[in-house]
Amino acid sequence: MSDWLVLVLAMLAACAVVVVVTLVRHRRAPQDEDPSETPDVIEYMTMWIGVVYAIVLGLAIAGVWEARSSAQDYVQSEAQALHEISERVRVYPPDVRERVRDDVDAYAGYVVRTEWQTMSRDERVTDRGAELLQRVREDVTDYQPRNDFEAQAYQPLLDQMAAADQARSARADSTGPTMPAVVWWGLLAGAVITVGMVFALQIQRTRRELVLAGLFSATIAFMLFLIWDFDSPFSRGIAVTAEPFLNLFPNVTG
Repeated sequence: MSDWLVLVLAMLAACAVVVVVTLVRHRRAPQDEDPSETPDVIEYMTMWIGVVYAIVLGLAIAGVWEARSSAQDYVQSEAQALHEISERVRVYPPDVRERVRDDVDAYAGYVVRTEWQTMSRDERVTDRGAELLQRVREDVTDYQPRNDFEAQAYQPLLDQMAAADQARSARADSTGPTMPAVVWWGLLAGAVITVGMVFALQIQRTRRELVLAGLFSATIAFMLFLIWDFDSPFSRGIAVTAEPFLNLFPNVTG
C-alpha cells in the first residue's frame, strides 16, 4: 500500500471518527443540555492541551526532519569523498590509478544497485559494501609513493578515505528509526487526548462545527504521518536518495 494512500485513509478515518462521535453524542445528549454552559476551566484546559501538543508535534517534526537532512548529508559526504579519491589518484601510475578507480566504481555501483534496496527493506547496510570499501582503502593505503609529487597526494587521499569511511558509518547509524517507541506512545496518546477535548466543548451538529472538528483531527493525522514518514530516512515515501552517487559517478546505473 502506498504511503500517500495510508495518509489519505488516516485523515479520512480521523474525520469520520470525529463526525460519528459528535453525531452519536448529540443524539444521546439530554434534551435540556445547553452547550453555552461549558465551564470556563474546560475551555482553558482544551486550549492549554492544544498548545502543549502543538509544541510537542513541532519538536518531533523538527527532530525527524533534522535526522533526515543529516542522513542526506552523510550520503553526499561519502559520494564526494569517493569522487575526490578517483580524481586525486591521477598522479599515480596508470595501473594503480585504474585499479583504484575501478574499485571505487564497483563500490559506488554496489551501493546504488544493491545496498540501497537493503537499507530500504531491512534498515541496515551490508557486509559486502564494507568489504568493497575496505578494498578501496587497501588500494590507497598500501601504495608507496615513488616521488615527492606522489607523496604530496598520498596524505590527502588518506584523509578522503577516512572521510568516506566515517560517512558510511554515519549512514549505517541513520538507517533505522530515530524516534523512540515511548515518544510514539506519547504522540498517539496526546492526539487522542487533544481530539477528545474537542468533545468536552459540546460541539453541535452544525456543518461548520463538524467541518472544523474534522479538519482539526485530519491535521493531527497529517502531522503524525509526516513524523512517521521522516522517522526512517531511507525506508519510506520521502526517503533519502542515492542521487549524489549518481551525479558524481554517471557510469553507475541505479
